[in-house]
Amino acid sequence: MSTLRFHAIKESLKHKPIHIEENERRSAIFGSNVFNEATMRQYLTKEAYNSVMDANQNGSKIDRIVADHISTGMKEWAIAKGATHYTHWFQPLTGATAEKHDAFFETIGNGLSIEKFAGNQLVQQEPDASSFPHGGIRNTFEARGYTAWDPTSPAFIYGTTLCIPTVFVAYTGEALDYKTPLLRALQAIDSAAVAVCKYFDKNVKKVNASLGWEQEYFLIDSTLADSRPDIVLTGRTLLGHSPAKGQQLDDHYFGSIPNRALAYMRDLETECMLLGIPVKTRHNEVAPNQFELAPIYDEANLAVDHNSLLMDVMGKIADRHNFKVLFHEKPFAGVNGSGKHNNWSLSTDTGVNLLGPGKTPMSNLQFLTFFINTIKAVNDNEELLRAAIASASNDHRLGANEAPPAIISVFIGEQLTRVLNELENVTNGKLSPEEKTDLKLNVVGKIPDVLLDNTDRNRTSPFAFTGNKFEFRAVGSKANCASAMTVLNSIVARQLIDFKVEVDALIDKKDMKKDDAVFNVLREYIKKSKNILFEGNGYGEAWHKEAKKRGLSNNKTTPEALKAKISKKALALFEDLGVMNKIESKARYEIEMEEYVLRIQIEGRVLGDIARNHVVPTAVRYQNILIENVKGLKEIYGTNFKKFAKEQLNLIEEISGHIESINSNVTKLINERKKANLVEDIEEKALDYCHKVKPIFDDIRYHCDKLELLVDDELWPLTKYRELLFTR
Repeated sequence: MSTLRFHAIKESLKHKPIHIEENERRSAIFGSNVFNEATMRQYLTKEAYNSVMDANQNGSKIDRIVADHISTGMKEWAIAKGATHYTHWFQPLTGATAEKHDAFFETIGNGLSIEKFAGNQLVQQEPDASSFPHGGIRNTFEARGYTAWDPTSPAFIYGTTLCIPTVFVAYTGEALDYKTPLLRALQAIDSAAVAVCKYFDKNVKKVNASLGWEQEYFLIDSTLADSRPDIVLTGRTLLGHSPAKGQQLDDHYFGSIPNRALAYMRDLETECMLLGIPVKTRHNEVAPNQFELAPIYDEANLAVDHNSLLMDVMGKIADRHNFKVLFHEKPFAGVNGSGKHNNWSLSTDTGVNLLGPGKTPMSNLQFLTFFINTIKAVNDNEELLRAAIASASNDHRLGANEAPPAIISVFIGEQLTRVLNELENVTNGKLSPEEKTDLKLNVVGKIPDVLLDNTDRNRTSPFAFTGNKFEFRAVGSKANCASAMTVLNSIVARQLIDFKVEVDALIDKKDMKKDDAVFNVLREYIKKSKNILFEGNGYGEAWHKEAKKRGLSNNKTTPEALKAKISKKALALFEDLGVMNKIESKARYEIEMEEYVLRIQIEGRVLGDIARNHVVPTAVRYQNILIENVKGLKEIYGTNFKKFAKEQLNLIEEISGHIESINSNVTKLINERKKANLVEDIEEKALDYCHKVKPIFDDIRYHCDKLELLVDDELWPLTKYRELLFTR
């Protein structure tokens, strides 16, 4: 094999697992580096503590004078834990987290200095807004932006830095991050859900959206990964023939975790415990060297922060273990890609999971209310939900190797389908006493307490009910959960608001009893939402035809999917709820379209470089060896040499054909890229990159992968799939 490949594999084999003790109880260290409620009680005055808790629970503002007391307590705690710096930690629209570290150190003259961290430094900072994605909201000469403290997500220490979760907005007030719209959406769902809960329990004062994400990822030896320019620059392999053994035998899924990967997981989990990230589950995923990490459920905003922090921590811990973590949704062709299933539910401050069936007919009526309204919200906004998970990388995953298709549908299982069918067939108008009894005893009253074992799993469903929650399975592994959670909570909030209006109208105008009104509205929602319900194989051609007949969208590419974000309906939805104004919505559309173009552009450049500067020269070198071999045979056998050199000559010709195809396609790729780059309209440019530039990748890859099978393994310059996926 090539010298570079040989060196990379040799170095990877030197790596031994770092032994991490797992004896200490997780509960003993959980949240040790978090400025949580217990820590605040210790370091804050009663007034300061109450102010933070009031802001956390009720959204009240914190007085600047009180902020000084909070910052002082936070500083003393952080310094006692070894922190030397602080940062406003935020989530700009780059897909990564951002931070600027400032020391607590301040000079006070006469050669003296102190440790200082004032309330204004805690509450607000001013990063450059024009250097982050902004979709035209900011000009280069209008650089000012603000980060503002989010007290609902506790500060934490990572390394020697106190990290303060913040929102990020422009000088003019528009959101430039993932967190701000999410917080607004969570406020909207809280208000809408509480209003509906009052039908069933007057004591409910707050409803929280909860999120449990499942993070899938690949672990690749860092030396091997660094030997691949495509992995280094794009996070995935642009070339590479499938190995003889991939995931066909299903022997990796839930198998014994390799020692080196286990050592990494132990180290990672220790860091997570210190940072208050409640990780609980670890296991092998389906593809070789693919794994999964999942936490205990948390409030949605905090869960999003934890996932963003986790992805950063995972990369840093991987460096210690000579691994590279791949979050790309499809880093390797032919094996499973990676998702980040978002398990979502709603719970009240009285301790009730609104998507968990209850023990009485009344509690099950409440369950059906939120269950059916969620289905209706998805039915009415399926294109927007698809847009929420759209990206260049996730396009590779959707509809491939057990990932759900691009068609959004809802799976609820046989038992709940039967319940909805019975409810749908109730007579119109007011319910008779017999019908009420029949409904409560035979339909509503018989829903079991826990449906976890009464609903099958459908791995091809993008949005599935799994017992006491909905699982949004189409979210990509690299994505920030906030995007999907902002849309989901917004559409459900809008639906609950509309539901309450309809129920109240029946109560006020038709003098219906509350239960009658609720049943009547839910029955109509069931009828209107049947198109989104699907229990079968999402991959089958029959479903694609049926979905089209039902009027469901099938936006397979990001440029097609993202259009839903700037539809009149979507713009009005976000603006009416106060989640995003039209400027913010359109800016995000511009940013995501631009990112799509740049991702494909970068991949095209990298692919062209590897094909022409690595693959073709190697093929020519091997071809020259074959030519010398043929010349030698001719010297020995004279005019009869073709009898002995037939295979070599065929191989030389075959290699020439692949080289010619590669060079012509790379030239075509460059020309199409140049044409697309001249297009000014971002939508048109994205469509050109999608339909004219990106398809050429497959042609180039096909011929490169064929050469990988033909060229002498000792010459091939790129680390192969069998080495990337199976070297421990």
